[in-house]
Amino acid sequence: MSPNVTQLFRYPIKSMGGHALEEITLTTKGIPGDRAWALRDEERGGIKGGKRFPELLGMQARFTSEPSAQSISPEVQITLADGNRVSSSDHNVNTVLSAAVGAPVSLWPLLPEDQLEHYRRPPMEQGVDPEAYFREVFARNPDEPLPDLSAFPEELFIYESSPGTYFDAFPILLMSEASLRYFNEPMAASDDGAQFDLRRFRPNIVVETEESGFPENAWVGRRGQLGSAIVKVEVVCPRCVMTTHGFDDLPKDPKIMRHLVKENGGNLGVYLSVEQAGSLKLGDTIHWLAS
Repeated sequence: MSPNVTQLFRYPIKSMGGHALEEITLTTKGIPGDRAWALRDEERGGIKGGKRFPELLGMQARFTSEPSAQSISPEVQITLADGNRVSSSDHNVNTVLSAAVGAPVSLWPLLPEDQLEHYRRPPMEQGVDPEAYFREVFARNPDEPLPDLSAFPEELFIYESSPGTYFDAFPILLMSEASLRYFNEPMAASDDGAQFDLRRFRPNIVVETEESGFPENAWVGRRGQLGSAIVKVEVVCPRCVMTTHGFDDLPKDPKIMRHLVKENGGNLGVYLSVEQAGSLKLGDTIHWLAS
């Protein structure tokens, strides 16, 4: 059985809640409207998401009109965790969001990829130990290995995201239903209490397979036709502290990372690049291609 698409998601603002879709377009820069907006940290600098501001995870974002080639970051309506709303077009949006996250921030649409300073990663604060910093970002205990980041583009050590995008790494994140079942079935039968809820992991595409465990790990390096698009599975996704944060009805839970590290090296899901644009809908399958 070829992997079958069961769920599709888009997230209009980096690290805020998104919404399910029945059909999407895949382009070389991802799904139109996915991470079309992001917050800039006006205190420390740089484009930041839920690692820096976990409060964002409890907010929801929806477009007031669909993205287009002429409007890649259309107006978006934000629902805060307390139920209040603010629009990206409101003159006080930065004040409202700053109060909600407890730090000065500003909301930005996607800027052209030649606006390099906008995307540049700020220097590490003086006196910060790099290993301690990365252990905090990836929620790793002292006895747990840090993720191997050598497979990721070098530009991500210079910029917060590839210029012209607000993705952490590659444009599409895919997960299998099997990987979630691997954790959730034994968790439900134990007193552990860890909730491997899909919302913690923010995939764009979820697929079902006949395989068990973590089938997507074996797909790294493969090319496939996904709907009418051609994609390449680039690398497994090393998970970070965001997966452990509490939001909505999900509690803060460091055990999430302990299970991820123990069972799958701290990874869950795979990143895709898009070689040829196309459309994708629920029920479509991945047809693997010869290299």
